[in-house]
Amino acid sequence: MTAYLITSVSVVGAAPTDLLIRDGVVAEVGTGLSAPDATVIDGTGLVALPGLVDLHTHLREPGREDAETVESGSRAAAMGGYTAVCAMANTSPVADTAGVVEQVWRLGREASLVDVQPIGAVTIGLAGERLAELGAMADSAARVRIFSDDGHCVADPLLMRRALEYVKAFDGIIAQHAEEPRLTEGAQMHEGEVSTRLGLIGWPAVAEEAIIARDVLLAEHVGSRLHVCHVSTAGSVEVLRQAKARGVRVTAEVTPHHLLLTDERAESYDPVFKVNPPLRTATDVAALRSALADGVIDVIATDHAPHAVEDKECEWAYARPGMLGLETALSIALDVLGPEWDLIAERMSRTPARIAGLTGHGVDPAPGAPANLTLIDPAARRTIEPAELASRSRNTPYARMTLPGRIVATFLRGEPTVLDGKAVK
Repeated sequence: MTAYLITSVSVVGAAPTDLLIRDGVVAEVGTGLSAPDATVIDGTGLVALPGLVDLHTHLREPGREDAETVESGSRAAAMGGYTAVCAMANTSPVADTAGVVEQVWRLGREASLVDVQPIGAVTIGLAGERLAELGAMADSAARVRIFSDDGHCVADPLLMRRALEYVKAFDGIIAQHAEEPRLTEGAQMHEGEVSTRLGLIGWPAVAEEAIIARDVLLAEHVGSRLHVCHVSTAGSVEVLRQAKARGVRVTAEVTPHHLLLTDERAESYDPVFKVNPPLRTATDVAALRSALADGVIDVIATDHAPHAVEDKECEWAYARPGMLGLETALSIALDVLGPEWDLIAERMSRTPARIAGLTGHGVDPAPGAPANLTLIDPAARRTIEPAELASRSRNTPYARMTLPGRIVATFLRGEPTVLDGKAVK
């Protein structure tokens, strides 16, 4: 295993120092370090962060390898500064059995670019009718701890209660896609002034807020852990704020695109801006940013949703919802939050690692810590060219946008997966 000496790097925004990485861990931290056998990386002007952790990634394998594979998605994650991702269950077949989650887990280990932690389905086939094999997935080699029907809401309150009760036994988490389906039938975008002007069926904010309100009450009643996926409205923020004030065991995530983009993007009718939940208003964006800063929203999660060309380059009404996110998330965070490095580390690494129970991740570079880290050049600016992305898909809403920050290197247990901004393998 090669040793690496990173010189004059700022660790989470602190004064420049040197980092010596050896045998998979951070061996030393200090100024003027020397290691004749180490490969030297000049860290002048760079910031070292604990490797990013994504709670919400769609890797598509098995079943839609034309859009993404575990390997290509893992490479995209590494290029974005991630060292661990949680892979959603809406594959084909659905990850609702021990066999499928173990398959995804093993594919991640074989790629060895990031740690891939499968998320299991809550219900069989994501159909919302019967609980999946939660216990078997928890006891499998993949050690699943988060369960979600993401893409579909667990709309039945009795089934949701039973799921919360079941996972409480092993301190598991139900991650809810909050969408009351009876309020969103045929919906194409956020319900509001823009949808009215465009003549598109609207997705009302209350469809999200009503499910979150119901589920925090269920989680409070059961005493179990609830995680709310891709929060998108100001009203949802207030429901979460009140729940947390009461001590409900609820956490929440927001996506980069909901922190930056608004429903006005739909005026172009470009399906790349079609996503679920939809892009909301500027008022919602402001509320989400504030909630992220004060901790009502716990993490930034990408909801990386690759799609094949035929699923996106078509009429708006027929396009699949979803956007790429892994390779641009840190740049969006830097654009939205500014160089608040401790806050970025908390929302994109420490807290998601803690929620997912990923030992060895979300740990700041320090002597003895696992060498899972990323180096970013905050002064660099890059123009997003879809053809240059590592993902198999090209449905990025940031095409040809110039964003701040460039990932210079990513290390997984001391081994580089990205060096000088390029994938190592």
